[in-house]
Amino acid sequence: MDMGGYVIIINADKVTVTGNKFNDKLYRSHPTSKPGTLKVETFRQVNERIPERILEKAIKGMLPKGRLGHRLFTHLKVFKGTKHPHGAQQAVDITSRINQKFNGAAAATQ
Repeated sequence: MDMGGYVIIINADKVTVTGNKFNDKLYRSHPTSKPGTLKVETFRQVNERIPERILEKAIKGMLPKGRLGHRLFTHLKVFKGTKHPHGAQQAVDITSRINQKFNGAAAATQ
């Protein structure tokens, strides 16, 4: 269900991956939307060129497929640096809440 909230992600250029994914993970696209124009880039190339795209593709893959997923994806805003044009909307940093929830769940399982 679309609840109307927007998600703003900053520092997308600081995304890291484990193992050999930095050189082995591939991103495929058809830039002109025509057959025979397949463009293949590694994680390193995409991270240098458009670091926002990495998070966008990862999050889009987790959303439901169909109309609702497409609508929810429009509520995602990803920026490579710390500056973004949405300061007037009084964005709330929820990083500490996520860390508390994660650490609490990890302590409960041990």
